[in-house]
Amino acid sequence: MTALTASSPAPVLGTTDVAPALPGGHYSMAGVLRSEWTKLRSVRSTTWSLAATIVLTIGIGVLATLMPALRWHNLDPGFRLTFDPVRQSLTGLLFGQLALGVLGVLVVSAEYGTGTIRATLTAVPRRPVVLAGKVLVFGAVALVASELLMFATFFIGQAILANSPAPHATLGQPGVLRAVVGGGFYLTILAMLAMGLAAIIRHTAGAISAFVTILLIVPLILQALPSSVVNTVGRYVPANIGATVTSTSGVAGFEGHHSFSPWAGLAVLAVYAVVALAVGGWLMVRRDA
Repeated sequence: MTALTASSPAPVLGTTDVAPALPGGHYSMAGVLRSEWTKLRSVRSTTWSLAATIVLTIGIGVLATLMPALRWHNLDPGFRLTFDPVRQSLTGLLFGQLALGVLGVLVVSAEYGTGTIRATLTAVPRRPVVLAGKVLVFGAVALVASELLMFATFFIGQAILANSPAPHATLGQPGVLRAVVGGGFYLTILAMLAMGLAAIIRHTAGAISAFVTILLIVPLILQALPSSVVNTVGRYVPANIGATVTSTSGVAGFEGHHSFSPWAGLAVLAVYAVVALAVGGWLMVRRDA
């Protein structure tokens, strides 16, 4: 009986027996962007989160403008003296930012939760490129959606106020266009901050909890502290920055005269987002998927 054995070809004299290298994968940034866009638009969380952002921002903005529109003559004189029709119509931003922030978290954390991040990193081994693709795609979507939402909320709110005794605003008035456009930038930067937190924490519930803490819990804690601390720290709080940005006077928040200017506040918020994304990208490289 003859045994069949697998034989390898004899090495050729003068050559080195080395295993052939695996062919390298080829991908471009454009391909990464198309992949991230496909993932973003094909999941239900995108539709539901954007819908929640629209409903919360516009719905609460309408309710906020109806109150002074219907009760203007019965309101406190101090409220009427400091009334800002632009900021009043954009009140829903305080709640819409939560919905958009949750979507920013899910863009990163959902793949870790389902394990599909392994397939993504197999296709694109350079992890910073993966995160950059997510930031560029979702950042563009968030910016367009936020600006459209801010303008829609503004025009709806001013239409309500225009048919009432309360004052209303137009885009041509000082500070109005800056407040509306700045509100869109504010929402977009917060969404980028949420993405950075998700890249660091990699857990949906944990990242959302951290995001909510920064937005809502920290301001509540500050209100219980001495005014000297609030005046020093309060200007750095995202909620205070958002209130200042959407105010036509550029002064709002914990202590108005201690706030950053609107554009300076947005720059501070952008630094938060960049740092969070940079740390998240660094951890993506160092940790296993």
